[in-house]
Amino acid sequence: MRALILTALAAAVAAMAACNGDNTSVASAATPPPNAYFVGPQPGPDRTFYQVQNPYHGDKSVLADGRRLFVWYNCAGCHGDHAGGGMGPSLRDSLWYYGGDEASIFASITEGRQHGMPAWGSKLPEGDIWKIVTYIKSLRTPDEPDPPR
Repeated sequence: MRALILTALAAAVAAMAACNGDNTSVASAATPPPNAYFVGPQPGPDRTFYQVQNPYHGDKSVLADGRRLFVWYNCAGCHGDHAGGGMGPSLRDSLWYYGGDEASIFASITEGRQHGMPAWGSKLPEGDIWKIVTYIKSLRTPDEPDPPR
């Protein structure tokens, strides 16, 4: 029993020594990168999380390919042929439960969402997901390829 207590005490002293009383963190840095955001409270030391950025943002040349992938990967099976809704919600309206910005749509596709959206991040290439995101963001705009009639 005494050995167990001494081991625990030694581990606690070592942990406190490792802290070294330094309360600085990445979050207190003077100028964080422009695409960084901070999450807290969180386990472990504070750290910066970087927002993902769409490599195809504003690239109209990938819209038709994004539409093709939307159909090819059967997104249309749940969200409707022109993303107007079905078993899954409409992607054409302005109501987005998890955020309608590119990073949030990417997260919804890759990580999945409760109530039926599966996680596709381990099954689809990241570039294809970004093309689908670009297509989704083009819905209800003059740039939308193959709009509903």
